[in-house]
Amino acid sequence: MQDDDIANIMRALGHPVRLNILRFLASQQQQRECCCGDVTETLPLAQSTVSQHIKVLLDAGLIERKPHGTRNRYMIRHDRLAELGTAFGGLLDGLNFQVPHKEAEPA
Repeated sequence: MQDDDIANIMRALGHPVRLNILRFLASQQQQRECCCGDVTETLPLAQSTVSQHIKVLLDAGLIERKPHGTRNRYMIRHDRLAELGTAFGGLLDGLNFQVPHKEAEPA
């Protein structure tokens, strides 16, 4: 996963509503797919606002859309989340964090 991909995904995850949408989609494991109306019912937002947040998640590649009659169904892309987890592990390892040692205060 490239740095641009990671940054794009992080922007998508940077809004609490989008995190809620992902949690909702993840909770629908038996259905595996939900329409925008299903998501809208769980949030105190207008359908158009939820659609905009879904579009951001789609553009980041975190969810996918499948046409279903006159509606679209959405589902989480577990492969992308796994790639992100792997990239994060490498990213954090590559940053080489070092906690500075606190000097002892004179007595």
